[in-house]
Amino acid sequence: MLDLGAVPAADHFPAASSAPAADALHPLAMVLCTDCALAQLDVDDTDTEEPRAVEPQALRDQAADAVARVDAAGLLSGRTVYEFTSPHGGSWLDLVFSKGFEVRSEEPADLVLDSFGMMHDSDQAAAIDMRARRTGPEGVLLLQFHSIATILELGQWNSLRHGHFAYYSLTALRRMLADAGMSVVAVWEFDLYGGTLLVAARHGEHPLPPAAEQIVAREKASGAVDPHRFVELQHEVDQQVRRLTQWLDERRASGERVYAYGAPSRAVALFHRAGLTTESVMAVADASPAKQGRRMPGTDIPIVSPADLVLADPDRVLLTLPDLYTEVRLRFPELDGRWMTGLC
Repeated sequence: MLDLGAVPAADHFPAASSAPAADALHPLAMVLCTDCALAQLDVDDTDTEEPRAVEPQALRDQAADAVARVDAAGLLSGRTVYEFTSPHGGSWLDLVFSKGFEVRSEEPADLVLDSFGMMHDSDQAAAIDMRARRTGPEGVLLLQFHSIATILELGQWNSLRHGHFAYYSLTALRRMLADAGMSVVAVWEFDLYGGTLLVAARHGEHPLPPAAEQIVAREKASGAVDPHRFVELQHEVDQQVRRLTQWLDERRASGERVYAYGAPSRAVALFHRAGLTTESVMAVADASPAKQGRRMPGTDIPIVSPADLVLADPDRVLLTLPDLYTEVRLRFPELDGRWMTGLC
């Protein structure tokens, strides 16, 4: 459905002093199961681990909103909680501790949390089964994910990356839950990443709530479970690369110095396919200390601290994560008017 060819591993950020020519390239493609409608990585022969990210304010705000909505729906009952973590940073535990929950590490819990975690499991059948077994008989499983319908609608092809083994629609997740003996009892939609879903599930068979019925119907109408719809996503790859390189070429021709902000794994394939070097983007700033002192895979572009970005005083700053825009504008008022969004 979507084939990006051979690209650097999206979860391996080499030392800045190392040579880009030594970076291994790995196949990166997405396939869609015509039976269960789950979009997945075709193959992933990488074995590296992404440096842990710093959770952006946008994710913290959304997490608080999500827990409040679940609480308002009466689904935060019980006392014990277990969380499946994500390498993207952040935890919902503190938000539910204030509701009287305590961590249960061994036995099934009354509340099981997974925000952007399950997509990192290579065996999806085992992953959903594990989460079902972690959920107590009367418990609630909360699963949050970036919707494949959003990826298609907004042309977010660079959501495909190594280490992200699954890309869910509610249609596909509903089938997975049923196979694990659970069913959807509630669903909420958020603007995060252009369109994120939070699903609440319980053991047994339950009627599909109206909000979930509407989402499933929209997914069918938009082609989110149709392989032919994914052809458009392939076309978006070259179009986005052209837009980015054209903008950078214009900046370079005018003598402007361009930095970027954010070194997420989603930017790796784009930077590689665009052939970016320090001649076009001098450095990428990132708040994660684990990424600073490294470089963008497949390029010679170093990853520096936000303080280094401000000190460099660049003419333009390319924002690689649109959801950070409000946060970075408030955090770096000295860079106001220099941010460029919509290209990554």
